[in-house]
Amino acid sequence: MVRRVRRSSEKIGLAPGTAVFLGEPSDEPLRITLIDYDEDRVDERGLDDPEESFAFREAPTVSWINVDGLHDVAAIESIAGRFGLHPLAVEDVVHTGQRSKAEDYKDSLFIVLRMLSYDEQADGVTDEQVSLVLGPRWVLSFQERTGDVFDGVRERIRNDKGRIRRANADYLAYSLIDAVVDQYFVVLERLGERVEALGEEVSERADPKKLDEIRRLKREFLFLRKSIWPLREVLSGIQRGESPLFDEHTLIYLRDVYDHTIQVIDTVETYRDMMAGLLDVYLTSVSNRMNEVMKVLTIIATIFIPLSFVAGVYGMNFAHMPELSWRYGYFGALGVMGAVALGMLAYFKRKGWF
Repeated sequence: MVRRVRRSSEKIGLAPGTAVFLGEPSDEPLRITLIDYDEDRVDERGLDDPEESFAFREAPTVSWINVDGLHDVAAIESIAGRFGLHPLAVEDVVHTGQRSKAEDYKDSLFIVLRMLSYDEQADGVTDEQVSLVLGPRWVLSFQERTGDVFDGVRERIRNDKGRIRRANADYLAYSLIDAVVDQYFVVLERLGERVEALGEEVSERADPKKLDEIRRLKREFLFLRKSIWPLREVLSGIQRGESPLFDEHTLIYLRDVYDHTIQVIDTVETYRDMMAGLLDVYLTSVSNRMNEVMKVLTIIATIFIPLSFVAGVYGMNFAHMPELSWRYGYFGALGVMGAVALGMLAYFKRKGWF
């Protein structure tokens, strides 16, 4: 799981609404892409200058302006100023430690989401803050770095699939939120495979390395819960709100995303319970293995107690012991000790102790 150190101390003492980038440093240049469309046409291109985005604020078409990279605070403020974003919203955009939330600023709706993905190389969950700003005919999206889960939405716009080209900007915002939530299922599916594989391995053998994997997965699911749980409140608040930016027909689709979010949360809680049970299975397996070892050692020690007694008796240095002069005394003592050992083994076997 990727974790970043937030430099929140840099905001101490600053006025509210002061934009300070708090996130992972990056050397990549700011990347701005535009998809402007209506029912008949699609215009997709990159924008070299943030000022170019202003031309699409009052356009009769639907405009989606996506910004990859938040380290260039001046460019973010330029775009935000052109679209009339509230200073507190701009502050939240560049402060990448935000939890999921929604703020209604009358003429725009500001939404923060946690976009999750599974990194196969790092073998863990990575997270990224995505900020969406919904306006009357436009949507702004701000991401920490290049690469997202919105390719499906872009393909639907390019190929005119579904109703997205005939709907307003609120449907585009819904589609982006839906893409983020759908990615949660992909992450959970990958983690679920790890849980099932780990469960089989723990059942076969309680390897100490498996304990580290169990603890790591528990941290992964705790992180998922903290990232996803606030989204339920966000979607519920948007549905209950009276923002004119979301049409009643779009709210129906948004309720479907809310249901998916509840399903994701339930799945996370189920996996967390499974991990707790898996830890119990591991500890029980270790305890059972230790009990088996102790049982074998106890049986061996119990068998040697009477043998040690016989050996101790005949090891005493008394002058007058009847068996000392007997020709077969040594073999007789060994025979008695062997008989005692075999007799005890037979008794233990009959009792089912091994």
